[in-house]
Amino acid sequence: MQTPYEQGNRNQTSTWEACIEFYQALALRFPAVLQFSQIGLSDAGVPIHAGVVSADGNFDRAQIQQAGRPVFFNNNGIHPGEPEGIDACMALVRDLCVDPARLAALGPTVFLFIPIYNVDGCRNRGTSSRVNQDGPESFGFRGNSLHLDLNRDFIKCDSLNARLFNQFFTDWDPDVMVDTHTSNGADYSCTMTLIHTQADKLGSGLGPFLRDSMLPAIYRGMQERGWPTCPYVNAVKDSPDGGIADFLEVPRFSTGYAALHHTIGFMPETHMLKPFADRYESMRALLDVTLQFTVAHAEQIQSLRKEAKRQGQQKTHWPVRWKMDASNPSRIRFKGYEAIYKASLLGTYQRLAYDRGQPWERDIDYYNRFVEELVVRRPVAYVVPQAWRAVTERLAWNGVQMERLGAARPAQAQIYRIQAVQSRPGPYEGHLFHEQVTLESRTEAVELQAGDYWIPMSQDRARYVVETLEPEAHDSFFRWGFFNSILEKQENFSDYVFEDLALQLLKEEPALNAKFEHWKTANPGLVSDQRQVLGFIFENCARFAEPQWRRYPVLAIF
Repeated sequence: MQTPYEQGNRNQTSTWEACIEFYQALALRFPAVLQFSQIGLSDAGVPIHAGVVSADGNFDRAQIQQAGRPVFFNNNGIHPGEPEGIDACMALVRDLCVDPARLAALGPTVFLFIPIYNVDGCRNRGTSSRVNQDGPESFGFRGNSLHLDLNRDFIKCDSLNARLFNQFFTDWDPDVMVDTHTSNGADYSCTMTLIHTQADKLGSGLGPFLRDSMLPAIYRGMQERGWPTCPYVNAVKDSPDGGIADFLEVPRFSTGYAALHHTIGFMPETHMLKPFADRYESMRALLDVTLQFTVAHAEQIQSLRKEAKRQGQQKTHWPVRWKMDASNPSRIRFKGYEAIYKASLLGTYQRLAYDRGQPWERDIDYYNRFVEELVVRRPVAYVVPQAWRAVTERLAWNGVQMERLGAARPAQAQIYRIQAVQSRPGPYEGHLFHEQVTLESRTEAVELQAGDYWIPMSQDRARYVVETLEPEAHDSFFRWGFFNSILEKQENFSDYVFEDLALQLLKEEPALNAKFEHWKTANPGLVSDQRQVLGFIFENCARFAEPQWRRYPVLAIF
């Protein structure tokens, strides 16, 4: 039962149709080893499938979880133009089916996989969309049928794929995830590079285990298999000569999303300039090495995850933003090519190139430590008003425990006022993403309404809750625009009428007058603009204040 890759010339990847047919035939032939089924539909109505490999023939998720069995999850084809993971997973699953010794080596560990995640993109095949990539001959397209990058969609969930993934991932709660990719970037000798869940973000147990035990073992295993591997080449300057840094994979990315569930995540990134056959072989090796380590250390990984969830329920403060520690690099051995600059033949600038005739090997800085940039107090609970359905839907998809209030009741709550927002200049993945957010926090007496959602923080999903509901978190729902309507005033004024009323307001409201005088001093160029002047007075006066304007609706109860 050869895969399409194995049947071809080592420069061809499976189509969606051939891939699904392969797994269906495999499941029919080995029903006691592989269960393969449709789990949902994409936005274009294309079936999305998943498979489960179990050494004892038990595929029932509830029974697997009740028994406390480890789960290793492999996601493939999120970017179908980077397809080696699709083919490597096919061969790995086939080998588990036909080789009793390999299957028995799984022990109680369950191998869970999605063969092709971005099924729409996989069916949109071509030969030229991957500008800098060496093979295969044809491949799928990065975007899905909504022209979205699904590796930016794990929090906002615009696609049906991401909504399905959120529920599927939450239901299975895997211990380790490998999401396969191909890189863009600098030129260097390694075929395989590795993005991993940033260790500092994983906390005091999982983080050191990943950094000090799991990653060194993976690098050793890859070296032994003839595929020396280095961290993802995220150059801090133009080229790796100046050092590389861990990729801060915030929750929009698969590994960042996995961290919200205390899952160790990997994004292996094969080097785009290496032949497809090499990228395939190195990806297969990476899957084998990571799976074997997980099987061997499953009990410890599960124990550390359980402890991370327990600690999450007891935290008094939560970090919601991280930054690279530029003062504390480590050193790694790196094999690169000499970076040279020369005059461009297209324009009047200097262009970067790498000279493979000048290879080098030396130690470079590796910035793999990140520190907390913003920490917030952990409330007893958050309250999300029932009107914000898009938010509560996503919380539910991720298994967040929520209670509907049975009756209205008063409470003291921390509320945020949005003081300023700076957004990206253009659309980003279908949204207006807010890069900078300035808040004012205060405590107010509020009336909680019957039907609103009470979200206690003493639960396993606490990390997902705080990193989506705190507005300043890297990938909060606020940053993605779920609350954009509160940034708009609903009422307005006519200039010729409000001009006289504005003078009266400045006399009646001393605080407004003082704020206006300060504004004029700070913005002399705007004083000649009637709309700016009247707009400032209208937006800051007490008489015509709109209570919900710039008031973040999610409440924190302490």
